[in-house]
Amino acid sequence: MKSDIEIAQSVMPLPVVKIAQKLNVSDDDLQQYGKFKAKLPLSLIDEDKVKRCKLILVSAISPTPAGEGKTTTSIGLAEGMNRIGRKTTVVLREPSLGPVFGMKGGATGGGWSQVIPMEDINLHFTGDFSAIEKANNLLAALIDNNIQNKKFSLGLDPRTIAWKRVMDMNDRSLRKIVIGLGGTGNGVPRETGFDITAASEIMAILCLSKDLEDLKRRMGNIFVGFTMDRKPIYAKDLKAEGAMAALLKDAIKPNLVQTIEGNPAIIHGGPFANIAQGTNSIIATKMGMSLSDYVVTEAGFGFDLGAEKFLNIKCRTAGLSPHAVVIVATVRALKYHGGKSLKNLSENDPKAVEKGCANLEKHLENAKQFGLSAVVAINKFVTDSDEELKVIKDRCTALGVEAVYSEVWAKGGEGAIELAEKVVALADKCDKSFNPVYEWNWTVEEKIFAIASKIYGAKQVEYSGDAKADIKRIQSLNLSHLPICMAKTQKSLSDNPDLIGRPKDFTLTVREIEIAAGAGFLVPITGEMMRMPGLPDIPSAELINIDADGIISGLF
Repeated sequence: MKSDIEIAQSVMPLPVVKIAQKLNVSDDDLQQYGKFKAKLPLSLIDEDKVKRCKLILVSAISPTPAGEGKTTTSIGLAEGMNRIGRKTTVVLREPSLGPVFGMKGGATGGGWSQVIPMEDINLHFTGDFSAIEKANNLLAALIDNNIQNKKFSLGLDPRTIAWKRVMDMNDRSLRKIVIGLGGTGNGVPRETGFDITAASEIMAILCLSKDLEDLKRRMGNIFVGFTMDRKPIYAKDLKAEGAMAALLKDAIKPNLVQTIEGNPAIIHGGPFANIAQGTNSIIATKMGMSLSDYVVTEAGFGFDLGAEKFLNIKCRTAGLSPHAVVIVATVRALKYHGGKSLKNLSENDPKAVEKGCANLEKHLENAKQFGLSAVVAINKFVTDSDEELKVIKDRCTALGVEAVYSEVWAKGGEGAIELAEKVVALADKCDKSFNPVYEWNWTVEEKIFAIASKIYGAKQVEYSGDAKADIKRIQSLNLSHLPICMAKTQKSLSDNPDLIGRPKDFTLTVREIEIAAGAGFLVPITGEMMRMPGLPDIPSAELINIDADGIISGLF
């Protein structure tokens, strides 16, 4: 059996100009990065066409070590929709090098349902992550320079600065560091650290901005800290936003590539969903909707994280509403949620599947709470028994939801024909917008409780002393109107990663609430959130190689 990279390398990509022609985009509008990648100008976004396009959101059950295949399903669904004559573009996030070289691997799909050139997309691509990293670190340098500068100092209190440097790599040694050592000429010593680029506020800002001016405005609104006399300082006070935006002048443009079957794919941005909003950029989504009749997109992790933020934050910011939802599930993952150990997931166990279906049921309920119609895509594996598959089908039937087998890993678009037909039928008959879970003008506590109780299933929310102080600070800064971007483990509907399945009536604990005023949301922190991952004992980097001809191997 061929590996993902071997399959991807067995297909000769079409020149990107040919892909652009399928979208009626002229060569003159392309900013090409070699033969197979290009950036698209923001001038191609047409709001009237956006209103006419059908938007399909792909989400999933709570992630498990067994995997669900959300990106693979998204790509395969777009292939299937093109096969049945629907002009469709898949719009996805860019991969982070952290997972690529760590444990999770890349984010270009799998099998015969991939976007290509797979190696380029998974590695440096068009340099967007590097530009985001540089813009972030420029602000960090300006902050420390202002602390050092006695003549033009804003009087920043170093103890209140939460802004960190970032890089796109897993490196646990950089989580907590001390800078400015070595004497007065090297700056003022203070404790800080590094986050991974995908967890940065700049990434979140890029993905929520509507254009370059909006990007610059949002970066100026980044909250930096307080002066010694408790005056708030923002990035615009440091005159940082102009130079930061200049570094992102190309990164703000979405990237055009292709699927294995030669259909258009737009890939842009990559915020983590357990920290930030976990979706590709508003610009990329609207670009796809301007150039196609249907757009398939995805939100990170399960419906409780990525999809909730996609709807309550991204869609409300952009004025969008999906016309259909796909929830991806696998027999293996449901057995895991049913209590089956990871090493025994290949064993036939319909009872474990039945128990694990409670997790799927909650995510379907969540879609219904938003007023959205969903179809379940059962991502099939060769180890799945007919009896186990029937359990999922029967549970979905009892819930009044259609469940369709997806075989896109093995068959590409051919394995998604039935799924494509069901999704198109749902999307075509949708004529209303979704119902938000909360209103932005509610109090911070009301918004958090709405998410915790309605989406997660919590009975109550408790706040630490720090979190209560943070709410008072948010109120004093007049930022209570911002939406909520919950930082929570992706492994459970609760804030406890060990509570698999469908936990009920638990208490959600908020430790602190961070201010992302530039991105335009508040970040309640629940549990221990890791913004700079570490490498596993055997990192994927050990498997990656390149030969004398420049052919890369080991990526997955």
